[in-house]
Amino acid sequence: MAEFALPKNSRLTKGKHFPAKGGAKNTRTFKIYRWSPDGDQNPRTDTYEIDLDACGPMVLDALIKIKNEIDPTLTFRRSCREGICGSCAMNIDGTNTLACTRAIADCGKAEVPIYPLPHMDVVKDLVPDLTHFYAQYASIKPWIRTQTPAPADRERLQSPDDRKKLDGLYECILCACCSTSCPSYWWNGERYLG
Repeated sequence: MAEFALPKNSRLTKGKHFPAKGGAKNTRTFKIYRWSPDGDQNPRTDTYEIDLDACGPMVLDALIKIKNEIDPTLTFRRSCREGICGSCAMNIDGTNTLACTRAIADCGKAEVPIYPLPHMDVVKDLVPDLTHFYAQYASIKPWIRTQTPAPADRERLQSPDDRKKLDGLYECILCACCSTSCPSYWWNGERYLG
């Protein structure tokens, strides 16, 4: 029989529970992954009951409410709140997605599980280490390279026709949702671009 030795701090434990404030009738429970590199504790999942009548419609709204009003130690990335920057990428309800574009109403479970992007080191809580992801991206030099030197006295001009050739090639916002969903990336992270 095979025996496996799990790495230190790899067992997920049940964490704290934060009930909704008295009188809240329209609540939703969020089960959020928590881990800090400070100390020697295992990761845990804390549960937060949120009054949806006092919260915006998106999962990011709930996370901001939790951080601002319930637990200021919760750590996650966010920026644009528009689905443009990719900062708030995480695993919500079993799917890698952006917290700013995922509606709470679209989450199917009574308890909405929220985890960092899978198969990446975790910096803290919902913040993955994207160093390897960005290094792989830079390795393919995904920018426009020219055959001629740049003009010394002005910027390089681009015609509307030249720009049209690039349409459809730059929609990736580098959120890492697709790469971290891909089994080939999981098993061959050093060689498979994603």
